[in-house]
Amino acid sequence: MSQSPEQSAGRSVPTSADVARLAGVSRATVSYVLNNTAAVRISEPTRRRVREAAEELGYVPHAAARSLRAGHSRMVLLPTAHVPIGPLYSRFFNELQWALRRLDYTVVQYGSVGLDADAAARAWAELRPVAVVSLGQVGLTPSGVRLLKRAGARAVITVGPEQVAGSHALVMDQTRVGGVAGTHLVERGCRAIGVVMPEEPGLEMFSVPRLEGVRAAAEKAGATVVPLPLRYEEEPANELAAGWRARGLDGVFGYNDEYAMLLMRALQDAGIAIPEETAVVGSDDLVLGRLLRPRLSTVHIDMVLGQELAELVDRAVRDPETTPERQELLASRIVHRESS
Repeated sequence: MSQSPEQSAGRSVPTSADVARLAGVSRATVSYVLNNTAAVRISEPTRRRVREAAEELGYVPHAAARSLRAGHSRMVLLPTAHVPIGPLYSRFFNELQWALRRLDYTVVQYGSVGLDADAAARAWAELRPVAVVSLGQVGLTPSGVRLLKRAGARAVITVGPEQVAGSHALVMDQTRVGGVAGTHLVERGCRAIGVVMPEEPGLEMFSVPRLEGVRAAAEKAGATVVPLPLRYEEEPANELAAGWRARGLDGVFGYNDEYAMLLMRALQDAGIAIPEETAVVGSDDLVLGRLLRPRLSTVHIDMVLGQELAELVDRAVRDPETTPERQELLASRIVHRESS
């Protein structure tokens, strides 16, 4: 015996058939409307009636069923960061997720803490994503890329220090950031330069190449470079500042603006004049750095826009056989302010 829409609405899991009955349309029409199928012309009143029926019944399309019909999912997997990330990268991640959603992709963040490269690739593949955007927290390998593609991923995109065979790559050469900071400090007359090395685990992928960039710039001018391990807390910053004059440093690159501001405040509290005794440079060009006194000199980084990366994902999904793209990121320039 057939059920009325009211009876169907009482089910714990409403179906597209329930929506079709309540809206007075076919199940195909429900599918076209709720999946935003552009190839089929459906009047706006009908679309509105279907959406209202779906909302009344609490119906949402079944992602797995939709994937079977389409031959692939609309899921883009973003492995979550397991290291501290600053405002610059947080803003980029948010832009990327919004842009992917506007392109009708479902963004799923996956916690990959504790997984090595191959284990992570296997775990991601189990979800059958249409694309994976690896933001450098887990180092993908060529075998991992092949595994993901065999599992149905049409696009694998890496954002990190180097390209992985088979993937589209946004290459972030962190040595450039350190090089710009080091060159500026040398040009300001610094010959004994400290470089903050965050002690928080996982940040080595950024801090080590930035240190190398400062060293390369310093060597050209005969300057020395001293790594300065530092936790992002007031007490270790104060301890570092207390022995500052004994180190004889006349310049410091703070890794990023946040660490630079932490250290600069400690140095000022210890009576170190900025920039007369020590020039300070950060990175990321955060607004807060412009509000300090003295205002913080910084390295401005031209990151790729989230919209641009989302469009790369979409192109790769639509044409999975295209030759992997490689794009160099992190064009950097100094923003000279009062702290140097």
